[in-house]
Order: sequence, then structure tokens, then C-alpha cells
Amino acid sequence: MSTGLIVAIVIAVILVAAIVALVIIGKRAQKKQEEQQVQLEAMKQTVTMLIIDKKRMKLNEAGLPQAVIEQTPKLLRRSKLPILKVRVGSKVMSLICDEKIFDNVPVKKEVKASVSGIYVTEVKGLHGKAPVKEEKKGFFKNLVAKAQEKAGAKMVK
Repeated sequence: MSTGLIVAIVIAVILVAAIVALVIIGKRAQKKQEEQQVQLEAMKQTVTMLIIDKKRMKLNEAGLPQAVIEQTPKLLRRSKLPILKVRVGSKVMSLICDEKIFDNVPVKKEVKASVSGIYVTEVKGLHGKAPVKEEKKGFFKNLVAKAQEKAGAKMVK
């Protein structure tokens, strides 16, 4: 056998082993995530709250209890999380928001939210409709829109 064929076989075996390992790790992570989701659903409470502010912050800067920071894995402590500063009753606190709903959370509005511990999983508006966010345009779309506005203004004159 030639050395090129042997090298190709070794690389193929390594790739197959890596794919199998990734599939096994992925299945374990999915099971763990499903278990955590069941726990979140079991602990869920509906709370009325006023959302004061929302930001993406590091865990250490968010003002969360020290016990939460200590339980968090060290790699996750440096990453930025979606944090809501809310007032529930007369108490002001910081809560972690679900990434999926963070962009839709209205600021300076009173809402009903599903909260599991310090984790906000769902938000529904209480008073008025939720604000509809405009879709961000890209650089070239903005340029074309400005050019059309200027062309339209010249034609009117």
C-alpha cells in the first residue's frame, strides 16, 4: 500500500470517531437541557412587574446574588447575559431573561411575566400593545432609501 492511502484511511477513521463522539455528546446535552426545561416549567410563577431597564451584562456586573455567581461555571461568568432590572411590588431586583424573548421585552412598561427563580421565561404586556420594532436596514438599503428621498425631493421642486 502507498503512504497516501494509509494517511487517507487514518484521517477517515479519526473523522468518523470525532463525528460519533460529537453525536454522543450532543445527545447527552440535549437530555440535560430537556431536564432543565422540565424543572423550569415546574417552578414557573406568573408575576406582575415593571421593567426598569434591560441590558446585556457580565454576570459579575449584573447585581445578582453571590450564590448564583458561585454556582455558575467559570467559563460562563465572563460571557454577557440578557439581564432585566425590574420592580416587583416595592422590591427592585435583577433577573436573567431568556435569550429568545429579550428583544421583545418592553422597557418602562408593566408586564405579566412567567418567572422561574431568577429566570424570566415569558413576557406578556399588560397595558397597551407591545411595541413593534422596525427591522434594521443594511448599509446599502439605507443608501438607496436616502437616494430615493433626495430624488423625490428634487422632482417636487
